[in-house]
Amino acid sequence: MNILRYLLAFVVACSCSVSVVAKAEQGEWIPLFNGKNLDGWTIKIKSYELGDNYGETFRVEDGVIKAVYDRYEGRFRGRFGHLFYNETFSNYELRVEYRFVGEQALGAPGWAIRNSGVMIHGQSPESMGLKQDFPASIEVQLLGGDGQNQRSTANLCTPGTNVVMDGKLHTQHCTNSSSETYHGDQWVTVEIEVRGNEVIRHKIDGRTVLEYTQPQLDETDDSAKALLAGGAEKMLSSGTISLQSEGHPVEFRKVELRKLED
Repeated sequence: MNILRYLLAFVVACSCSVSVVAKAEQGEWIPLFNGKNLDGWTIKIKSYELGDNYGETFRVEDGVIKAVYDRYEGRFRGRFGHLFYNETFSNYELRVEYRFVGEQALGAPGWAIRNSGVMIHGQSPESMGLKQDFPASIEVQLLGGDGQNQRSTANLCTPGTNVVMDGKLHTQHCTNSSSETYHGDQWVTVEIEVRGNEVIRHKIDGRTVLEYTQPQLDETDDSAKALLAGGAEKMLSSGTISLQSEGHPVEFRKVELRKLED
């Protein structure tokens, strides 16, 4: 009987594994966040060693990933953080549900109020400098409204990178999307369509709000220079995905990915 139970458990486990692989191959949505813990993710916070989750900045509570600062000693002091998924991707769609809550951390910069991001085509956390603010990456900037003024979300920011827009190299650090403003603590769904080095589209509620091509390392940026000197390709066709802690509490309750054909 014990042998039979063991064989049955083995078959079930194998079936589940095959099912997940099959879904990936069939282009179905795959959860990157299991709703329970941060297995499969790596933390890098500025001024702390890789894996040091200072103040439990990133934690899972009530089935959501939270970036919070209630256990920080003193002021924020520029301790920007990133939660990296432990796999790189090239051609995919990413779907993230997020919301901003609470008050900004003491001492966090004014521009970071209700501000976070999803970093794509990023460098590895292992290659980041100890005191590096942000990974060289393409940032899909997430912003919440202040209750009164217009403030788009799913914007573009480019730490250590550039893109091409309208056939020209676009070197402006942050560029607004055409999205609506989302006030309060409502959940917002952002989707990102990534097709290697060809095109990237930001979508809110299924509508494209920003589009650009040819993401690439910025040869004038120090972090990008270090990557290029180490043999990295200038044109970005793949990279890491990470979630940002930038000084305002933010929650992520869904992080899903669907692979696209190369």
